[in-house]
Amino acid sequence: MSEIRRIALVTDFGAGSLYVGQMLLRLSELVPEIPVVDLVSNLPPFRPDLSAYLLSALVRDVPDDTLFLCVVDPGVGGGRSVIHIEADRRCYVGPDNGLMSVVARHGRVVRVRRVTWRPGRLSASFHGRDLFCPVVGMLVRGERLESLSVDRESIVGSDWPDDLAKVVFVDGYGNLISGMRASALSGDVRLRAAGTELSRARTFCEVPHGTAFWYENSLGLVELAVNKGRADLTLGLGAGDPIDVLDGSI
Repeated sequence: MSEIRRIALVTDFGAGSLYVGQMLLRLSELVPEIPVVDLVSNLPPFRPDLSAYLLSALVRDVPDDTLFLCVVDPGVGGGRSVIHIEADRRCYVGPDNGLMSVVARHGRVVRVRRVTWRPGRLSASFHGRDLFCPVVGMLVRGERLESLSVDRESIVGSDWPDDLAKVVFVDGYGNLISGMRASALSGDVRLRAAGTELSRARTFCEVPHGTAFWYENSLGLVELAVNKGRADLTLGLGAGDPIDVLDGSI
């Protein structure tokens, strides 16, 4: 495993959440020399099936030697396992519920391990603080971590599609990020969302004010937007809502 130089938190806890704060404090105790970035804390609650596609796009432009501590975990305290993934000089720790499956699929050099180690004190409802943070600490320090090597095809979500024709995230401007890579669509394909047809534009200034369109965002994903407006309100869409590809299929 490559040296871990920074940790990125990826959660659905919500901005300013006390849960994010507790994890930051725990990590500062366990690995005080490693910077921790709260990368995103407002992923769609309880939806690893959506967040997996945003996570896979987010990591594209993140520096190597980053460890992503990922917590979208509606099955906490249940039977889901904990996995550690190494993929192309980046590491991931989180629940085996599909959240990291798209990252694992797209990686060139990938190793997956199921973590069997458990701490002496473990609450039933906050494994982010009590389990995932200590696992990250052990990995950063290079300590032995009880785990089993598994194939990436064995993790939850390994059979999910490469691209998801749904809204996976709504940003602060009301833009609707999809789970589709723009490179998977041909040319100027038209989309339909909530009964509205949208054409492609390169950027906002290419369409009149108040016009809905789609474009390739900075993460390489298809994003629905309204120039100087909110696509979520204009189209009446939110996380999980479908998008139709009119001139072809993903």
